[in-house]
Amino acid sequence: MLISNSHLWLTALVVTVTILLWASARLPEFITALLFFAAAMMLHIAPAASVFGGFASSAFWLVLSGFILGVAIRKVGLADRLAHALVPRLSVSWPRMVGGTIVISYLLAFVMPSNMGRIALLMPVIGALAKQAGIKEGSRGWVGLALAVGFGTFQLSASILPANVPNLVMSGAAETTYHLHLGYMPWLFLQAPVVGILKGVILTLCICWLFPARPEAVTHNARLPALSGEEWRLIILLLLTLILWMTDSQHGISPAWIGLCAACFCLLPRVGFISSEAFASGVNFRTCLYVAAILGVTAVVVDSGLGNIIAQALLSITPLDPATPFVNFVSLSALTSALNFVVTANGVPAMFTPMAQSFATASGFPLGSVIMLQVLAYATPLLPYQASPIVLAMGLGNVSARDGLRLCLLVALVSIVLLLPLYYGWFRLLGYL
Repeated sequence: MLISNSHLWLTALVVTVTILLWASARLPEFITALLFFAAAMMLHIAPAASVFGGFASSAFWLVLSGFILGVAIRKVGLADRLAHALVPRLSVSWPRMVGGTIVISYLLAFVMPSNMGRIALLMPVIGALAKQAGIKEGSRGWVGLALAVGFGTFQLSASILPANVPNLVMSGAAETTYHLHLGYMPWLFLQAPVVGILKGVILTLCICWLFPARPEAVTHNARLPALSGEEWRLIILLLLTLILWMTDSQHGISPAWIGLCAACFCLLPRVGFISSEAFASGVNFRTCLYVAAILGVTAVVVDSGLGNIIAQALLSITPLDPATPFVNFVSLSALTSALNFVVTANGVPAMFTPMAQSFATASGFPLGSVIMLQVLAYATPLLPYQASPIVLAMGLGNVSARDGLRLCLLVALVSIVLLLPLYYGWFRLLGYL
């Protein structure tokens, strides 16, 4: 179906204003989300199924169930118990506390596929850890640890094929479009040194610089009381949830619906852990609306054809020449980053991958290399809204949009200056270019 130019311009206007309001934080993010829903429906820029498609997305339900599981973990005391075990080892220094948090978030990605689920499990534990180390809620140190969970979980997990939604979108698009299968170990060997390990080091240094703190070194002499019946029930529930998350490729049930079932159990009378009052006060519906709107914007851009027009326009001005491989590499990375503004991280590989053959022909790069080089770019958002797991972590940690934006920009700048040349060199060393 052909779409008129006036309709496309109207769609572009609504999307642009929405993104600018999120980027500038001129309004609370949930108000901008509601304004997007209202404007999109009043101006008929897309069907309701696209505009409100975020509410049907697995990401939305993972966010909601993540909040509920987080409330349960805090309420029954499991967060304090796990923090009690970690705090003597991590409270020695601030870099060790930040680095330890990032390492834990990265290691968990190897066994648990869902970014949202990992954040839901980690955030209450790290919050309890901060309190036991004398870092007050809302302080700079608290903000730094919350962002360490969000950024460490999303950005570093891009180096592990099944641990990140954009990775799975890219893998599926490559297989559907080119019958190209992306393997677990080749992906890990290509991406982990730069996107995983070096990115983790840079993230640790950036957080320590932007959000300095002095944790109190803790040594525990007293032993904790035995696990209560409520704690045992929650441990069993979390283990079952984790096992089902880890085996989702075998049973075919989305992590979102597994998380939703676990969240429902937490809310049941008598056997559950959360009262109606605790649910109302502990679940951040502002962030849920925000995530739904992010996904809605992406759907509107893709379904309206605006995303394809933008991608083709960017391709026409992208300097690609087989004689200048480093310029080609930087240009394609910049193109991916530009798409990230419009369709966010989950949508980038869906837009970029089908056009990869054109990019490969113009640049002289192998097709597989063009597909794989987009990982660092979509794993390095310039603005928080581009990565919904980061938005969730900010919501759980009550982190302001300004603080999230500062860390996004700093990590992106350092990644461009330091990591992008190393990423290019690693591709060449392994024979991908």
